[in-house]
Amino acid sequence: MRTATRRRAGLVALAAALIAGSGGAATAATTPGAARAPRAVVPAAATFTDDFNGAAGSGVDQGKWRLETGDNVNNHEREYYTSGTNNAALDGQGHLVITAKKENPAGYQCWYGTCQYTSARMNTASTFTQAYGHFETRMKIPRGQGMWPAFWLLGTGNQGWPGNGEIDVMENVGFEPGTVHGTIHGPGYSGSGGIGAGYTLPGGQAFADGFHTFAIDWSPNTITWSVDGTPYETRTPADLGGDKWVFDHPFYVIMNLAVGGYWPGDPDGSTPFPAQLVVDYVHVTTSSTGGGGATGQITGYGGKCVDVASASSANGTAVQLYDCNGTTAQQWTVGSDGTIRALGKCMDVTSAGTANGTQIQLYDCNGTGAQQWAKGSNGSLVNPASGRCLDATGPSSANGTRLQIWDCAGSANQQWTLPS
Repeated sequence: MRTATRRRAGLVALAAALIAGSGGAATAATTPGAARAPRAVVPAAATFTDDFNGAAGSGVDQGKWRLETGDNVNNHEREYYTSGTNNAALDGQGHLVITAKKENPAGYQCWYGTCQYTSARMNTASTFTQAYGHFETRMKIPRGQGMWPAFWLLGTGNQGWPGNGEIDVMENVGFEPGTVHGTIHGPGYSGSGGIGAGYTLPGGQAFADGFHTFAIDWSPNTITWSVDGTPYETRTPADLGGDKWVFDHPFYVIMNLAVGGYWPGDPDGSTPFPAQLVVDYVHVTTSSTGGGGATGQITGYGGKCVDVASASSANGTAVQLYDCNGTTAQQWTVGSDGTIRALGKCMDVTSAGTANGTQIQLYDCNGTGAQQWAKGSNGSLVNPASGRCLDATGPSSANGTRLQIWDCAGSANQQWTLPS
């Protein structure tokens, strides 16, 4: 977020259908004014956990976070980041509150002269780094022109920025109250050339109206972003146009609330101060599916494996039966978000069809019902959106047999053994 000029093109609480559960639809937003949702359960593979429990007015845990100080000329932000608890403190109710204020209590000097605002930025560079896994926060962002809250990761190493890489899990700019952005930056695709996408709440809702969960699932050659358990973007080396993928080493976590800058623009008379970014928790696990998932072969009719034809990650590639061979085309992650993934894409019912015989393909993960799967009886895999089961056409176990959806019958060609 903060190392060069920016224009963004834009998450363990996955609320989609659990692969072992009912297959209910994911919730894309927190209802404004609703009671605080239960905290996510951090699985045994947790590597970093901060629930911000502590006395009201106390500072962040210095064993986990280090506060950065100073201004930021690179993005032309307007704030001065301070240490101590003036701009970052616990509220005594299990939250960290990062507060941007229109003030200058100590005569701070910024790139443009006397600073007009203070805020806070913190990182785990000296306390925690990790390559791959599930990185998640639950927070309530502020509203107002010129506000720029972010939860993001920077890569370690000696290549500088953008050579070490940057992963923006969540960014919001105040003039887009209902949209957040997820982006990657690296050599050849940095700053305004970052590769990403946005996620917009339905019905004109604003993210400042309530808490929301922002996460990435990061595994070798794949990063998937989600909001409130709904995946909305997946990036792989194929998206870089030949540029170098630099997301294969440890990164550290950063949170901050910027005021102004190239991308959000400056505050104006409508911007409320003080502005608060309220953070419920930050959780990191070693699992790239946020817990509850497993990766391996899926076997079915005739002892054959579920396979991606020609090991191609192109959208629309056939999902088929094939001799088990241990290749990446047969390595499926059964996620706790209800998806089944390989090669950075999701197992998908073509065109979200619901009719018998609709074929199964590989496609960008998009959080739709066409990519939701739940365990049924007799080893079946049910697509709840259609009410039909994953089925080997024919039935046949010949190499290249396409998979499809069909009325659930409990037959051998609808029985699947998942990785554990």
